[in-house]
Parts: sequence; structure tokens; C-alpha cells
Amino acid sequence: MAFDNPTRNRLARLVSDCRRLLTDEFSIQLQQHYGIQPDGQIIPLEQLGHLDDEQRGVAVMLRERISHIASGLTDEKRPAEAAVDRLLREQAFTVLNRFAALRMCEERELVQECVRGGLHSRGFKVFLQIAGSGLGDTWQRYRTFLYLLFDEISIDLGLLFDRFSPFGLLFPREAALEELFQLLNTPDLQSIWSEDETIGWIYQYFNSKEERQAMRKASAAPRNSRELAVRNQFFTPRYVVEFLTDNTLGRTWYEMRQGQTRLTGQCRYLVRRPHEVFLQPGEEAPEPPPNQDDLSQEELLRQPHHISFRPKKDPRDLKILDPACGSGHFLLYAFDLLQTIYEEAWEDESMPAGETTGTTLRDANPDREKLLLAIPELILRHNLHGIDIDPRAVQIAALALWLRAQRAWKEQRVKPEERPRIRKSHIVCAEPMPGEKQMLREFAANLQPPLLGQIVERIFDRMQLAGEAGSLLKIEEEIQESISQAKEQWQRMYERARDKFGNQMLFTQSEMDNLRLDPQLLLGLFDVSQISDAEFWETIEERILAALREYAERSSGQSLSRRMFADDAAKGFAFIDLCRKRYDVVLMNPPFGEAGTNSKKLIETTFPRTKNDLYATFVDRGVGILYRKGLLGAITSRTGFFLTSFTTWREEILLKEAKPIVFVDLGHGVMDAAMVEAAAYCLEAQR
Repeated sequence: MAFDNPTRNRLARLVSDCRRLLTDEFSIQLQQHYGIQPDGQIIPLEQLGHLDDEQRGVAVMLRERISHIASGLTDEKRPAEAAVDRLLREQAFTVLNRFAALRMCEERELVQECVRGGLHSRGFKVFLQIAGSGLGDTWQRYRTFLYLLFDEISIDLGLLFDRFSPFGLLFPREAALEELFQLLNTPDLQSIWSEDETIGWIYQYFNSKEERQAMRKASAAPRNSRELAVRNQFFTPRYVVEFLTDNTLGRTWYEMRQGQTRLTGQCRYLVRRPHEVFLQPGEEAPEPPPNQDDLSQEELLRQPHHISFRPKKDPRDLKILDPACGSGHFLLYAFDLLQTIYEEAWEDESMPAGETTGTTLRDANPDREKLLLAIPELILRHNLHGIDIDPRAVQIAALALWLRAQRAWKEQRVKPEERPRIRKSHIVCAEPMPGEKQMLREFAANLQPPLLGQIVERIFDRMQLAGEAGSLLKIEEEIQESISQAKEQWQRMYERARDKFGNQMLFTQSEMDNLRLDPQLLLGLFDVSQISDAEFWETIEERILAALREYAERSSGQSLSRRMFADDAAKGFAFIDLCRKRYDVVLMNPPFGEAGTNSKKLIETTFPRTKNDLYATFVDRGVGILYRKGLLGAITSRTGFFLTSFTTWREEILLKEAKPIVFVDLGHGVMDAAMVEAAAYCLEAQR
């Protein structure tokens, strides 16, 4: 089903009504139950005698969440009020997404009916037969039923369905939930729940056009990360997604297979020449005919078109990135192509072993049935990467890809209970490390050896602008010096210990007691002289993440605060990991216009050639993280191709570092509400 204008307009009204309902409901709960006022004033807990134990626990966590949010709002004049407003938005958005996701799962038979029929749904009736009447009244039992569904799905989708997540602390009361279900079950929108794109459109419409207009009226440049995300929230049309992905990921595989691929039938927008000649290793293309400039278009098309040799690559080593992924539209379509790529790689006996795994795809999956069962999880674990500055987008993109994987298994007729668990994906939020200075000092001080704490503090400092700069923050360069210095210090510590005890690095207690160095310095020391900076980073990162998990689990009255600190820090490290990778394909519909107020100086310093517009900067950054001959596909304003202010971008990027291979002038009105004349183009990295 195409999301035509009437359908989209109805969906936009639905989302607006749901947002209004949930924010009103949660605002009432915050004020009447939990003593939290819209202006940020908070009534002390001891004055809330009406709360039961469960509600009191929620009240404590809400206060910790508000404090956590406020600690990162250093540019706000009224951080407490802004923190409450953000809390309302994130709680409403999470609840809406959870029930929209359940509605989509119903249509895919991933869960029994639970939202479509509400308290009269078939799934709840089955639950009542099993649970009996020992769980309270009907409403209490229904809420328990929903919580159990959340717990089951959260094994794969913890970002969205973890009911202990700080993003989902509030739950609608019975009347509000019934009204929400009435909206979600609007008869003329029933067909949308079977479409993979639906959750993306919900994300698109959660923020209104009026809100975006008000932001632009208040300031020419985005004042914070939220404004930057909301202003540039434009859904990429499906045909543009296909065109760009066909001519990047599709073309990569097409050239690896020298044209012998089923993608030629699947990729309807793949640009091919009538007389293509695939060159062999070491073979150079002949010089063009001397009269080429005089040839007509028809004559040029009859000339041989030579394609440079592109060596085959194990599909598990193919890496695709959307650096401003939104709801994951590019990644969803890339999933479709990767399914075919994996199947053809398995069939091809000449495929090399993977650099990541050390095995061929056929070795790892001896029979075709096992391969097909493994492909959806392999795609999410190895191939697809996405970054966004909006945590809501990260929720949505992760959900959309999970649903896409479930559809793949359904098409194979694999029962839900027989499907592999999706333990890992690479959709991350670019945001600052947590702002609680006291917790940072406490955490860093307890790391051993102490240099790990020094590294953590440096990383936290370098990540301050991540929420605005996103993938434009060259954090891999920012921390490289710190990694090199830490490696040298680590090696010196190792050598001092070796000099003291020879090559025997196993110490008795008496030896440890007699050691003049702090014994803790020797914990886990090893010779790092022969390993790369990247390998050293992986080692210390693993130690830091383990320490974060331990820190979050420590019993304390600050358990939620510790967990939020640890979770946000872990997300920061996940973002760093994606920035340190190189990619075969970069796909994007990047932000455009001015940089955010806080990140403007950083971007001007880091990207002097393309600082005049964010989309040019994103192209600059995207080209820089590609492998040689990697491909970038983008839809942006077309102004960069003719305005004098983009001369450096054209001369330095397009003509030297990334050769254009296809270009389409799309004109006006392509990206919904975005008032720009757009172009879609693909570039090939030359270095």
C-alpha cells in the first residue's frame, strides 16, 4: 500500500490526537500523583502520603530522571522546567510507539491479539484462563498481561520495550488507554499496520509543522539538539531510497559479481550502460577515442563502458551506514538487497573467507535452510549501521529493522518461537555522555588501573557536543591522542613490572605486598607493544563497559541514577565504535542549513571546506569514512551544484575525492514539508 496524501493526512491527525491524549494524561499524573509541576517545581516525597509502594518507587525514579535530564541541559535558562517538558514528550512517545508496535506485531502474528480488541482481545482471554483471578481486578490483570508482552519483546527490543527503562516510567490509566486504543483502531487506517513504513510515519508526525515553524521563527539556527532533529525531520520517499541504495549497495555487489547477479532484476533504478566491459585484476581501461567530444549521445552510448575491477567480499564484511538515520528508511531497503546478496554469496564457491569471521559463508552455514534462517540476524549484526541525534529515532529505527527481520522469517514460514534472537544491532544515538559530574568522578576514581579513569574523563569531555554535531563529531580523531598516550603509559607500567619480576607476570600475595607500585596497576597488564591502537582500544573499552555494568548493578539508593549514567555512557561508547569504522556504503538524507548554535564553531573548525551548509558537511564526512571505491548516496538540496558559495565543495570533494557516478535533479516538493529543490546523487570515493 502506498502512503498517499489522504492516508498520510489521516495518520498525521491520528498521531497528533494520540500525542495530545498521552501528554495530557501524563501531565495530570505528574501533578496529581507524583508532585511534579510543569514549571519544574517538585513537592518533597514525604508530603505525598497518598502513594502506595509501587507509586512511591515510580515517584523516586521520575525525580531521578528529571535530575538526569536537567544535568545535560546546560544551555537552558530554566533547566528544571525544560527537563519536565522533555520527560512528558519522551514518556508519551515511548508509550505510543509501544502500542503502535504491538498493533503491527498483531498483524504479523508475532503476538496474540492484544491492542485490536483491548480488554476483549483474544490474547487477554487466553491469559485470563491461565492466570485466573489472583491478580486483582480486570484492569489490573490486563495491565499485567501487557507488561508480560513488553518483557518478552524487550529481549530483542530493549530500547523500546524495557518497562524499567527511564523512557517508559508512566503508564496510561484505564480511561486514557481505552481512548488510545480507539484511536489506534480507527477503521479507515487498519491497513497501515501491516506496512513496515508505518512506524516511520508516526515518528515523522509526532512533531507538528506548527512546532517546526515556531522554532524557525524563534531562531535562524537550531538552538539545541532537539531543535536540530525536529527541523530536519523529513521522510525520504520510497523511490528515492531505492534509487540511491540501488546505485550504491546494489552497484557494489553488481560490480563484485561483474554483472552476474539477480539484483539486476530486483534493483529497478540501478543505472547500467548498454555496452559494459568489466576489467580484470590489474587491467586498465583503454584511452577514450580522440573524437569523443564530437560524438552524439547515441554514439556515446554505443561506446564500450569500462568498469574497474572490484574484488569480491564476504557479505558479513559489507558495512552500510546512515549517519542521520531517522526511522531507518534506507536501512530497511538495504535489508532487502542484502538478503539476495547473502544467498548469492553462499551459492558462489569462489567467495573469499570473511575478514571478520575467518570463515566462508558456506562453511558457517553448511546447508541452505540454515543459511536462510541465519540471514536476518546476520544482516542486523554485521551490515546495517545507523546514527541519529534523536533518541526517539533510534527507538523507531531499531523497531523497524526488527519487524523487517520478523517479516523475512515469516516469509520462510519459520514459527516465532523458532526464530533466532536478535542480540545485537548497530543503531545508536549520538548524545553527550551523562552530565552528572559527581557520578563521573566516583566511577572514574574506582577504575583500575587509574589510567582507565583518565581515559573515561577525557572521552566524557570530548563528547559534550555529540548531541548536536552527531556523526559530524570526529570523535575517533578527538580521542586518538588519548588512546596513544594511554597505550604508552600502559606499556611503561608493564615494563616496570616485568623488570621487577622478570617475565613471570603471576604474583604471589607477598610479592604484591612488597611491590612499590600500586598493586592494582598490575591487574590485567599485558604487553601492548605489538598490538595496534585499535586493538588496545577494544581491550580497554571492554574493561570500561564491564565496569559500567558493575557500577549500575551496585545496590544503592541511587540505583536508577546509576543505571541511567551507565546506560548513557555505554551508548556513548557504541557511538564511538561506529565512528571508528570504515564503510562500503554511506546513505543519507542529511540535515541542511545552519549548524546548531553550540556546534557551529566545532563544525567550522573541523570542516572548513564545507561549513556553509550542514548537508555539504555531511557529504564531506561521509566521503571521509568510506573505503576506497566506497559509494555514497545522498538526497540534498541541489544548490551545492551551482551556487558560488559551494565552489570549494564541488572542486575539492566532488572533483577530487568523490567522483559523481549518477545524478538526478528532483526539483521541488520531494521531501514532504521541506521547502527545497532536491537532487539525488551517488559518489565514489577516490582515495
